[in-house]
Amino acid sequence: MIYVFLAEGFEEIEALAPVDILRRAGKDVRMIGVGGKTVRGSHGIPVVCDDVIDAVALSDKPEAVILPGGMPGTNNLECNDTVRDFVRDAYADGRLVCAICAAPSVPGHMGLLEGRKATCFPGFEQALLGADVTGESVCRDGNIVTAKGAGVALEFGFAIVQALCGADAAEKLRVSMQCR
Repeated sequence: MIYVFLAEGFEEIEALAPVDILRRAGKDVRMIGVGGKTVRGSHGIPVVCDDVIDAVALSDKPEAVILPGGMPGTNNLECNDTVRDFVRDAYADGRLVCAICAAPSVPGHMGLLEGRKATCFPGFEQALLGADVTGESVCRDGNIVTAKGAGVALEFGFAIVQALCGADAAEKLRVSMQCR
């Protein structure tokens, strides 16, 4: 099971592209609404989540947690104690922590990127405390996957599939979806 946390003002493509790709890969992906079952993205698109944050527990131990960027979505994620607890718990257990655009600032502010390679939307580099900021479109360092923004949302999704299912599964999916 994978949790994708959606808070008001999230970047729609950064959330939905990885959800779609991971579900195509056969993964159980749950969109978790922070603040309600229906969450409005930064471009006004309402998304109905699978669950609300009050219905999930740390003991669920999702194999990955995903934080889409967008504003004020990233700030709304970071302000939520439960989201931060899930990020901290996944990181401590070596499970995947994935964040795109401004959202790498969440594990960054928590000190979880220290000594790790990471990337983010330009202008958020200072929030990646102690990280080796690569500037790459998508970056994986151990159990951390980060990406720059909406334009690389598909690549972000494929990188997560690769981390969870292997390079062959990611490549087969990429080909089947007609992606370069």
